[in-house]
Amino acid sequence: MAIGVLALLGFQLVDSAFIARLGTAPLAAQSFTFPLSFLIIGIQVGLGIAIAALVSRALGAGETARVRRLGSLVLLVGTATIALLAVALWGWQAPIFTRLGADAAGRELIRDYWGPQLLAAWLGAVLYFGYSLFRAHGNTRLPGSLMVATSLINLVLDPLLIFGVGAWPGLGLPGAAWATVLAFTSGLVVLGWRLAGTDWLAVSGLGREVRVSLRPFAGIAGPAMVSQLMPPLAALLAISVVARLGEPQVAAWGLASRLETLSLMVVLALTMSLPPWLGRCYGAGDWEQVHRLMRLALGVVVVWQLALGGVMAAMAPWVALMLSGTPEVQGELAVLIRFLLPSYAALGVCMLVVSAGNALGWPLRAMLMSGARLFVFYLPCLWLGAWLGGLTGLAMGAALGNLLAGITAWQVLRRILASPRRCPAKTA
Repeated sequence: MAIGVLALLGFQLVDSAFIARLGTAPLAAQSFTFPLSFLIIGIQVGLGIAIAALVSRALGAGETARVRRLGSLVLLVGTATIALLAVALWGWQAPIFTRLGADAAGRELIRDYWGPQLLAAWLGAVLYFGYSLFRAHGNTRLPGSLMVATSLINLVLDPLLIFGVGAWPGLGLPGAAWATVLAFTSGLVVLGWRLAGTDWLAVSGLGREVRVSLRPFAGIAGPAMVSQLMPPLAALLAISVVARLGEPQVAAWGLASRLETLSLMVVLALTMSLPPWLGRCYGAGDWEQVHRLMRLALGVVVVWQLALGGVMAAMAPWVALMLSGTPEVQGELAVLIRFLLPSYAALGVCMLVVSAGNALGWPLRAMLMSGARLFVFYLPCLWLGAWLGGLTGLAMGAALGNLLAGITAWQVLRRILASPRRCPAKTA
């Protein structure tokens, strides 16, 4: 999963790197779409968390018939939900991007890009739901392999569709989105073919399963989606703060956001692969194994992120030079890298605690922890830093917010695991 996440997030960073060659304006236009893209991802991840939790718990309890019914239901509901959200975001794009601070020229660039990008987001969500089903059944090889394959396809198509080849001039900014559409479509073909060869889906008994599972599904998916929607909301508020600093700062922030997700590849891989293990332990009542898994995961995250953050901070000027062709953007990006990357060790701790909470029957606590990270620690520190010291102050404030969130999450996890609820039937 780490290899797959690296490939998937790597091609998103590659998108931004290619778009940066078009100039500051297209890169800033793409950066304005990030919060809304994160909104879609937040909802799909919330649904995916519920998929993995319920299916893995049912597998741990030996309820194979129910597992098949759950698999069919979540694929149908998830696909329809993201489609409706994409249509709504297309229809409301003008007021949304105006409120975010995009000027008329920026909104014109966004309009050409936003349609294919929404299509790509929907296809990516369908892929993600399929990945969640495979992971719940213990198969992480196929999702990881498909992430790598689609990333390579996107990498090949990006320069062709953005800049063109031969006499064809290319599509510019929208070309990046169309490359993603084609890559995800190829992944869906393979995923559908492999899924057809399994017995993980059912066509009968779905109505009865809805009545039985709607409440526990909503009990997990609701708080999980709220937890996942908080980061896009925080990103909306953060980019509105950055927009006041200027267009180069917005472009640098957009690149830093992509670099953030790439640098968190191990954390994201663990948030995908660890919950199915925890869910099976939860279903079997094996809390000793839960303790061992959490200690191992947290240790890996802290050591890896501190090492990676230190190296990236030392190489910040060269990393910024590779990602952007504009000197003013390079300087601002280097500042963000120096302060933010080392703080992701604490951010990773918080992310793991939230992910484990959803898998172990504490979705409300996970939601509150996610909210505290963003709205008690991260955003206030970010805003205060920007007010006191511009972009440098903003970077320092964001790093401090991550550190405070990580320390708090660790303390919460210690208290929760000291006295876990051992009866799955009574969990919230």
